Amino acid sequence: MFAGKKFAAFLFDMDGTVVNSIAAAERVWADWARRQGLDVAAFLPTIHGVRAIETIARLALPGVDPMREADALLQAEAADIDGILPIAGAAAFLASLPPERWAIVTSAPRELALLRIAAAGIPLPAILIAAEDVSRGKPAPDCFRLAAERLGVDARDCLVFEDAPAGISAAEAAGATVVVISATHQHPLQTPHAAIASYAGLGITVDDRGWIVLAAERAAA
Repeated sequence: MFAGKKFAAFLFDMDGTVVNSIAAAERVWADWARRQGLDVAAFLPTIHGVRAIETIARLALPGVDPMREADALLQAEAADIDGILPIAGAAAFLASLPPERWAIVTSAPRELALLRIAAAGIPLPAILIAAEDVSRGKPAPDCFRLAAERLGVDARDCLVFEDAPAGISAAEAAGATVVVISATHQHPLQTPHAAIASYAGLGITVDDRGWIVLAAERAAA
């Protein structure tokens, strides 16, 4: 996919990228949107890949406190983890990576991220960047730059796995290489980046410096 290009680390968005939580998230957000008198069908596509507080603030609803509403939504989402699943092949692929060479970078609050990671049964990363770790969420590049910094690498040497436009823009702004995960897309995303539907069949090789090459297929045992 990247012609043998080597990366210092892999950075993964969570929802829609390694975890499929769309059904749970949209149940909670649909209830909230109905209470606000919003057009639910038009509103739901705007929630993905962005911090809740920024989604709510962007609406500028009269009398609505974005921080208070985001906190209430967090509690509702934390209470609804039914049907959360790993993206196909994600658990095995993450488990194959050197622990010090990957991180999850999510717009979800840490509490919710930990619940969804556990519910999906994917490995818990050594580095988890969550909503409260940055002052500016995606599409700002801050979260990916912070993840790279904590891994001791440069974001420009990282491969970012993303599914949402805001996250893709954040990765681009950080100077990272991007691969789009299309597993949860109902319609093709218009993007110049390489795209894959799942992690099935993907593998890696690691050089003597610890840099990673993404392989098209796992080597046979």
